[in-house]
Amino acid sequence: MQKLTVDLTGKVALVTGAGSGIGRATAVKYAEAGAAVMCADIDADGAKVTSETINGEGGSAASLHLDVTDETAVEKSLQQTLDALGGFDILFNNAGVGDISYEKTIAVNQNGVYYGLRHGAELLAKRGGGAIVNTASIAGLQGLVSPLSMKANAAGMTEGGGIAYIASKHAVVGMTAQFAISYAQRGVRVNAVAPGYIDTPMTSMIKEDMQIQHEYEQLHPMARLGQPDEIATAVVFLSSDAASFITGHTLPVDGGYSCC
Repeated sequence: MQKLTVDLTGKVALVTGAGSGIGRATAVKYAEAGAAVMCADIDADGAKVTSETINGEGGSAASLHLDVTDETAVEKSLQQTLDALGGFDILFNNAGVGDISYEKTIAVNQNGVYYGLRHGAELLAKRGGGAIVNTASIAGLQGLVSPLSMKANAAGMTEGGGIAYIASKHAVVGMTAQFAISYAQRGVRVNAVAPGYIDTPMTSMIKEDMQIQHEYEQLHPMARLGQPDEIATAVVFLSSDAASFITGHTLPVDGGYSCC
């Protein structure tokens, strides 16, 4: 019987959006599991802080500035990871934005993930295999429900960055399945996580009003927001050999939100 363990010793992971939130938590947890980590973010200072945190705790990490809307830069980041850390085994396509313009949201959340999948899956296959995890969302599995006090603004989710966020995250779920099918026999597993509302800088506005925060919490049967570390744990599992027969799956990590 296979022993359930998450040991990434000798592996190298590239994390996009590693400067804060889920990306930072996952980069740290990859390192705790034994992997060397390239911390990439458009916020170069944030990525550097993450890598310094890992190195300061005895791990191995480097950082780089990366705009995932630049396909050439995404492809180059893979080689930079190889050059700096001596390998490339895991890609966490995590960089994302919230409710900004339609075009920018699609460029980051959809195109950025596609560029990572397109170039990352091929490189991993050529190197003998590996794992890719994408950050989708509960918004990629269903429509979003607004708390009672926000109903007046619900129409905003059908315009601009709101609908783009939902569309882009649905695209991530679809791309995850298709790349999993295409690369399954070449040793590359592709999965995604679908977080609920998580306590990160992207959701900081929720916490500005205790009543609104409470209403968002109540959207989850567990009656609370999730923590970045809880998403990171799922990502690291999907990246490891403990998930060796899992591919093409989008895992909700949402306190039961998607059950409702």
